[in-house]
Amino acid sequence: MKKLIIFVALVLAIAGGAFWFLTSDKLNALIAEQIEVQGKKFTEQLVTVEKVDMQLLSGAGTINGLILNNPSGYTTTPLFALEEITLDINIESLAGVREGKPVVIDAIVINKPEALVEFNEAGGSNIQVILDAINKNMPQSSAGGETSPSQTNSPKIRVKKFVLAGVALRVDLTKLGNTTHKKILPDINLANIGGEDGVPANELGGVMIKKALSAIWKEAKNSQKDVLKDQAKDKAIEKANELFDKWNKGN
Repeated sequence: MKKLIIFVALVLAIAGGAFWFLTSDKLNALIAEQIEVQGKKFTEQLVTVEKVDMQLLSGAGTINGLILNNPSGYTTTPLFALEEITLDINIESLAGVREGKPVVIDAIVINKPEALVEFNEAGGSNIQVILDAINKNMPQSSAGGETSPSQTNSPKIRVKKFVLAGVALRVDLTKLGNTTHKKILPDINLANIGGEDGVPANELGGVMIKKALSAIWKEAKNSQKDVLKDQAKDKAIEKANELFDKWNKGN
């Protein structure tokens, strides 16, 4: 069983899965390297990781200090930064890898990440740039298209639960004539990523990043709409007050 676990871990690391788990310091370093390499491949931005500590035999692991840089044209503040990702790995599922069954991760929890969404003068945003890059670089099988032979040979992963807990969101509307707004989002819960068959290990990183940023982007757009709506109301009230003052002066 131990040999099988090490074999699966090595295959996953070589496949370039973005949330991987191994037992030794050398392999943990390999995982950190793959997160950075694959993260840049999907997002086209620099991704850095401070530390990876995976305890595969106990079915647990952590990834610390992951940072996704902001694209060119926006501030130097990271678009996405987190202190810790925790994983709960289903050890029993590893036995089915040789039969083509997916490795199951019972839960991935990203604790208190920080996200910055910036809007420019044209209404575009930094997070749109990243999501466009991911969509461009994502293999077709993740988007529901045909699976290539190289993807077929990659181990499959299924994530039962994915949680973004306590996202500290900043929405920068200064270039739209407003200000920066801050809020702590309610926990974002996603389930059954990869479906029953799982997603290829070398695609999981892109899938997870896309789902995380898409959920944050949805909240940011809602925040933008609320702020601009309130701004419009304020301008309408200001205009009404001006008209009322003019009316008072004329009577």
